[in-house]
Amino acid sequence: MQAIQNSYHGFTLLVGVNWDRLIYPATIAASLLLGAFIGTLIIG
Repeated sequence: MQAIQNSYHGFTLLVGVNWDRLIYPATIAASLLLGAFIGTLIIG
């Protein structure tokens, strides 16, 4: 149980430190998809 708690704390620390590295590519991908969707609405 102690090992699970330690690994969970390590995982939350890793996510907390690298949160910006996860959110920026997701934001860029979402904006590209939204732009493509709006582009198809305008053209079609």
